[in-house]
Amino acid sequence: MTSKSFQVPNIGCAGCVQAIKIELQDLAGVQAVSGDVASKTIQIEFDAPASWDNIVQALKEIDYPPAKS
Repeated sequence: MTSKSFQVPNIGCAGCVQAIKIELQDLAGVQAVSGDVASKTIQIEFDAPASWDNIVQALKEIDYPPAKS
């Protein structure tokens, strides 16, 4: 299982975190999603068939792209 923590600059409220959780939990292979509004951080755990590229694409589609690292 892969665990990743990343910032999403567009997070402004708990509703934003909830929208991200709903979107990512629909992806096959995603095991867990949590987020923190104050730090604008999302934590995700996933296995195949999910990949970081799928996750980034899903976030871009809902206007919550991860910060560039």
